[in-house]
Amino acid sequence: MISAADAMFYSTISSLRFLHRGKVRDIYEVDERNLLIVQTDRLSAFDVILPTPIPGKGKILTALSNFWFGKLQHIIPNHLTTIAPESVVSVEEQNQVTARAFVVRKLQPFPIEAVVRGYLAGSGWKEYQQSQNVCGVALPAGLREADRLPHAIFTPATKAPAGQHDENISYEKTAGIIGDEFAAQIRDAAIKCYEEAAAYALQRNIIIADTKFEFGLDDENNLFLIDEALTPDSSRFWPVDKYKIGKNPPSFDKQFVRDWLETLDWNKKAPGPNLPDDVLEQTAQKYQEALRLLVTS
Repeated sequence: MISAADAMFYSTISSLRFLHRGKVRDIYEVDERNLLIVQTDRLSAFDVILPTPIPGKGKILTALSNFWFGKLQHIIPNHLTTIAPESVVSVEEQNQVTARAFVVRKLQPFPIEAVVRGYLAGSGWKEYQQSQNVCGVALPAGLREADRLPHAIFTPATKAPAGQHDENISYEKTAGIIGDEFAAQIRDAAIKCYEEAAAYALQRNIIIADTKFEFGLDDENNLFLIDEALTPDSSRFWPVDKYKIGKNPPSFDKQFVRDWLETLDWNKKAPGPNLPDDVLEQTAQKYQEALRLLVTS
């Protein structure tokens, strides 16, 4: 039986300067050029950090991101360095970073999330039902939930502070925030990364319905893929054999938790509810299965 007591909810690294605690990642300063990012086992849903962590989740996110960063680096460089996380912390703290941390370049992140959708689901499906478009992208009439789109679309969102909800925005609004040149670069890179990853995953019997990328700049204004890449936290993974147009398929990602939360009388504000043992167990299994199918099978 999986127990939340075995999970890392927070890292406690004192040998480096603590900078920021996000929904899942804890960030420390290594030096003027590099950061340490620790993937904890925290789980967020509806932009609320839930009180129940998923044991081993951070290590799965790290393994999957490492895999995708390597697989997609011919499309766009990423923020990873070759510095071992164990080498930048004290001996006593190494167990907190092994298999769950990156040492990355310090870059300037863009204040948007680069969402790419290949299928109609989630907030995209809700928006389509109201306006027949998603983030200003017009779509054909008559599409149903979980329908595959004619082509992948770029549907950016704002990056909300912890506890607040991200907001879907149009490409034009994105360009107004970050400039035309960078908006076009991010859109094109995100779509290319999604299309290559989705084609690969389909061979492994996983449909990547949509995903979220984040990007940053170095001092020379070169674009990099940062944060995480194509994990169950940032993507909607569907099993091919359970896919059916007209309903939201079961997933390998935290949509399982969202669906359970939707059955509760909860206002989607902190504090979130504790996960019962069966939901905790099944969620952990879904993350592990995604890793097995995509990387280790």
